[in-house]
Amino acid sequence: MDYSARASDATYALESTACGELGLSAKEIVQLVVRVHEGILEQIDAADLQKLSDQQKLHYAREVLARILDQDKLFISSAVRQQIAEEAVAEISGYGPIQPLLDDPTVTEIMVNGPDHLYTERNGRISIENRAFLDNSHVMRIIERIVLPLGRRIDESNPLVDARLPDGSRVNAIIPPLAVDGPTLTVRKFARMPLGIEALVDFGTLTPWMAKFLDACVKAKLNILISGGTGSGKTTTLNALSSFIPHDERIITIEDAAELQLQQEHVVRLESRPSSPEGRGEVAIRQLVRNSLRMRPDRIIVGEVRGGEALDMLQAMNTGHEGSMCTVHSNSPRDGIARLETMVLMAGMDLPSKAIREQIASAMDIVVHQARLRDGSRKITQVSEIQGMEGDVVLLQDIFLYEQRGVESNGKTIGEHKPTGLRPQCVKRFASEGIELPVDMFRVPSVGGR
Repeated sequence: MDYSARASDATYALESTACGELGLSAKEIVQLVVRVHEGILEQIDAADLQKLSDQQKLHYAREVLARILDQDKLFISSAVRQQIAEEAVAEISGYGPIQPLLDDPTVTEIMVNGPDHLYTERNGRISIENRAFLDNSHVMRIIERIVLPLGRRIDESNPLVDARLPDGSRVNAIIPPLAVDGPTLTVRKFARMPLGIEALVDFGTLTPWMAKFLDACVKAKLNILISGGTGSGKTTTLNALSSFIPHDERIITIEDAAELQLQQEHVVRLESRPSSPEGRGEVAIRQLVRNSLRMRPDRIIVGEVRGGEALDMLQAMNTGHEGSMCTVHSNSPRDGIARLETMVLMAGMDLPSKAIREQIASAMDIVVHQARLRDGSRKITQVSEIQGMEGDVVLLQDIFLYEQRGVESNGKTIGEHKPTGLRPQCVKRFASEGIELPVDMFRVPSVGGR
């Protein structure tokens, strides 16, 4: 866009003056931000610029902005000036228009659908932001700024990439020709301090009784599968459950992108590596699972099982590596078991279905299923125990359920967690480990609650 031509146009000058009184549009703000950025680079070499503190960069940004506003005869409030200067600094050393959203603790997901459509998720609800990129090239610059420090490349020959930000936030980028409407960027943020089990209880994700039961499961070294849909909070729950692991145990975590934030000291974090553009150097999750068995683990935690590594994980659980945990995408505990079976077949082993199910029934003890409800809240909707096989079927017994009763006028879900009244078989395991749980924990509450 020819800024000087627009600035000399009388009509545009009048419109800009009005914008100064009423507030600039997102597109006009980003245009000014880019101009300030370019103006700073005309004064200072890019290498020298990176050596300056943010306060020094902000000083230069204010000076350049003042000159631009003077030149274009634009009048904007001091608050908008400050916003533009800060965003110019984000353009230099941050991630441009999405940097304020990355800094906002209430934002859990950022979705860039091209330069003019930027969405965020807050409290489980998606809304459009009054922010914009200048054009597709601007979006591409930010994507490259994210992936290049990680040794990744994104271009027409390699048009999609998974990466992570320094704070652990998960990033996915996909560009043309695969993304028809322009570069698309998705960032899933994680809390700088992981949510503990107390916070999940406060949020209503589970009850204190359920937390106490899962605490016992972890300490008794039961193998736990956390299932759920995308964005249901599986990783958050896995983080919370991992806090129950004793601090004197050696934990090995295996992930595609390192997201888990375990608080124990003796943790070894492993991360898979995609192949290079030349098709070399890939290290898959399955290789890391196999390698972890040679690292003397007390616990193995796989961030997400999505392929042939399911077989190696089950074999590890069946050969003395108890107390392991992993997550899987599914719509119910039963679907989670079925998905594990399918992923074992992906390992290339020609095993009969019954043999695979026997492996699953022998290895897994507890399935924790989590869902994101219509109001955006995350709930553990089922805690189920695997009780062996009956014929060709893996037996699942629900221990706790979330019973949804309706929806309030404001869209909030009405429901409560309840025990099913059935005493799980694993209570015997708890007793052998010296863990005692109240008998009332598994009783169905009488009318009026307990």
